Amino acid sequence: MIILEAKRIHKSYGNKFTKQEVLKGIDINIQKGEFVTIMGASGSGKTTLLNVLSTIDRLSHGSLMIEDEDLTKSKEKNLAEFRKHHLGFIFQDYNLLDTLTVRENILLPLSITATSKKEALGKFESIAKDLGIEAIADKYPNEISGGQKQRTSAARAFIHEPSIIFADEPTGALDSKAASDLLGKLTHLNEKRQSTIVMVSHDPVAASYSSRVIFIKDGQIYTQLNKGEGSRNTFLKDIMKTQGVLGGVKYEY
Repeated sequence: MIILEAKRIHKSYGNKFTKQEVLKGIDINIQKGEFVTIMGASGSGKTTLLNVLSTIDRLSHGSLMIEDEDLTKSKEKNLAEFRKHHLGFIFQDYNLLDTLTVRENILLPLSITATSKKEALGKFESIAKDLGIEAIADKYPNEISGGQKQRTSAARAFIHEPSIIFADEPTGALDSKAASDLLGKLTHLNEKRQSTIVMVSHDPVAASYSSRVIFIKDGQIYTQLNKGEGSRNTFLKDIMKTQGVLGGVKYEY
């Protein structure tokens, strides 16, 4: 089942005299329950694509459907309401509120819904257990590690059971151990909850945790790789080969 369908996506900045076309007619379908990574060199348009797909930024031309709802020309008020109920976000810099505890940060998306306190706490306990952060529920962001902050951010994104989770370089500020731990837990949530995840990353190791990788070059889709039934290690090698060809970089492995 297709949960996101983008057709002929174009995105430009500037006016007719200084126009810069970043996305140049991209078609993407995301299936429900997929874990997809978007990769590309700096300036390729991958972050712009994520912003357009997640409705943070408006597309210039083309169409965007999520959950069979046409968001192409929706008013900002309607888009904000749609994001609140259907989308989750994980950012590289965590975006946690320092004055709230881990539990309070995670419960924020439910505070603007009709969810009862009992149901909200039940959802918190479930996602906190899945992400291994029950023990830090009463701590504040300045009292926990970067890896714990990002797992808190992930819990906040998942707690209201959105249609799609968008993750922008979620491991960019983490060391390799914390990154591996986070990605393993995202994979677990993807499989356990059939959560749909769309992630931007420059890191082939991070991308290897997903089921499909879309490579962007100069604002267009260059190629795609599917993990299939192969191992993550084999998929990683395929990603590194493709990234090497795409960026002119030879990887040793």
